[in-house]
Order: sequence, then structure tokens, then C-alpha cells
Amino acid sequence: MSFIRRWITALVRLLFPNICLACNTELYAGEHLLCSRCRYSLPYTDHHLFIDNKVNRQLWGRIPSPNAMAFLHFRKGGRVQQIMHQIKYHHQTVLGAMLGSMAAEKLAASSQYQDIDLIIPVPLHWKRLRTRGYNQSECIAQGIAAYLQAPLNTNHLIRHSATSSQTRKNRYQRYENMKSVFAVCDETALKDKHILLVDDVITTGATIEACALELHRCGIRKLSIFALAFAD
Repeated sequence: MSFIRRWITALVRLLFPNICLACNTELYAGEHLLCSRCRYSLPYTDHHLFIDNKVNRQLWGRIPSPNAMAFLHFRKGGRVQQIMHQIKYHHQTVLGAMLGSMAAEKLAASSQYQDIDLIIPVPLHWKRLRTRGYNQSECIAQGIAAYLQAPLNTNHLIRHSATSSQTRKNRYQRYENMKSVFAVCDETALKDKHILLVDDVITTGATIEACALELHRCGIRKLSIFALAFAD
């Protein structure tokens, strides 16, 4: 019976191979979503070890006391771009949660990210959420929340205005595009809290800046920012 089971498993893998979502090579037994080579050789940032990192520098002078990091370097045409594309457009929500959990191990090891009271993903407008079916930042945040055993909330911060795509806009245009887009529904629920704001990719930081300024108006104790990737 075990021989037949192994034969059937081999046949299924031949006909419907599991593919690494970063490099498109076939996964071996025991590998899940990403091959071992990609897991160990992705461009990790180690931002959690340094306050003076590229994401913090991007936000200095734009939000109060930035405490920010990214887990991966994003480079056009690279494996991280492939991963983000899979998470954002191909319903690979489990991959987002898995990488969020991997990143949470780094957060837990950093003194800057201790005592998080609440995790909030950058929200999508309800029209885009309905079209896509999920919020990719929320998937990442779910993985972080599960590892850190911290509550996740998707109701306190909302996106009340739909915006055009940021892809072809410069830094100023992105900032103008994001002004007055977000709102906090329950300010008292956030007062004196350490909030971890989670996004998928930070480029110019316009989206994060808009969210952060809105959260700071509520009298939060501390704001930490996490992105799965940072576009160098």
C-alpha cells in the first residue's frame, strides 16, 4: 500500500508540480511555497538591528519619531518583486502570512518593537477590497499577529477615498494623491497604545506617511512601522 501511495504522490507531483513562488523551480518534498534556496538567499535587510536604516531615513522629518523597518529589499525584476506580485495579484495570501510570521521573529528580537498593543494593516478602499477579495497587507499582518500573539484590528483605520494608482507617480504626486485619504473611526481605542502599522511595500513612503499622521492625531503612545519590502 505504501508503494502505491508513493507512486500516486509522485504521479500527482509530475502532473501538478508545486512551484516555488519566488523562482518558479519545482519544490521538493517538505518545501512549502518557497524553495529552501530562496528562503535562505532572499535579500533580507536586518533593519530590525539598526534604527538608522533606509526606511527610517525615508520617513525622518515627515512623521514624529519614526520607528520603521522592512523585511526584504525590493528590486525590479528580482525574486522579491515576484513574491509581492504573487501575494498582491494571485491570491497567495498564505505566502503573505508565512512571510509575516518569518518577519515577526525579527521584530520579537528587537528592543524597538516590544510591547505592541495593536497591529493595524494599511487599509484598502472598500471598492478595491471587493474587487480583489482581500487586503494583501492584512495577510502579512495576520502572520505577524499570530507569531507575536498581539491583537489585529482592521476597523479603527479606514481608507475613505479611492485613489488612482501610485505606480507612475513621482514622490510629490504620490504625496498629493494620498492626502486626506485615511481616517480613524475610534480615536479613544488607540489612545496611549503602541501601534504596529503594516504595509506590503514602501517606495516613497507617501501611503505610510498619510496613515501615520492620522494615527498620531489620536494620542497614541508609540507608532512602529513594518513593511514586507522596501524599494531601494
